[in-house]
Amino acid sequence: MAEKNIVCHGAICMCNFGAAPDKLAVKSHKKEFINDKNGSKKMIATDKELGATFEKNTFGPCQKQPIPGGGYKPCQAVVTKWSGFYKNVTLENKGKILVEDSKATCPIGGTDCIKITFHGQVAQPAPSQAKKEKKEVMTAINPLVDMDELEEEETPNYS
Repeated sequence: MAEKNIVCHGAICMCNFGAAPDKLAVKSHKKEFINDKNGSKKMIATDKELGATFEKNTFGPCQKQPIPGGGYKPCQAVVTKWSGFYKNVTLENKGKILVEDSKATCPIGGTDCIKITFHGQVAQPAPSQAKKEKKEVMTAINPLVDMDELEEEETPNYS
């Protein structure tokens, strides 16, 4: 089984019947974080993110709600349940962790009509990771940093 990313606050979601994405807002807890060194922004999303749990709570015009004479009613995103979550871990809020292929159900769009298009995590390399990498690789990635100079700055002088 392939490795799946954990979903967090700010993940991008899209409805099969909408026209615009919306960001997931984790509201079920304020305690467990991922990919956030300060522990203040990237709360882990769980299957307890129910109801109006998006930033704008709309995916644009809803193709499931046509208006007589043309057009569609605006989507009012409401999650009634999640599927495809990671069942082996339960967070403090009694929720199961959402992963990047989890899907949500909306009463209008139906079962699994809302999918996650971006899990919300962003790589934040630390200086300790750069020190572990080969100098040639780091020079190719970032030619403006002199790795020899960086090593000298971080080596303590005990004389």
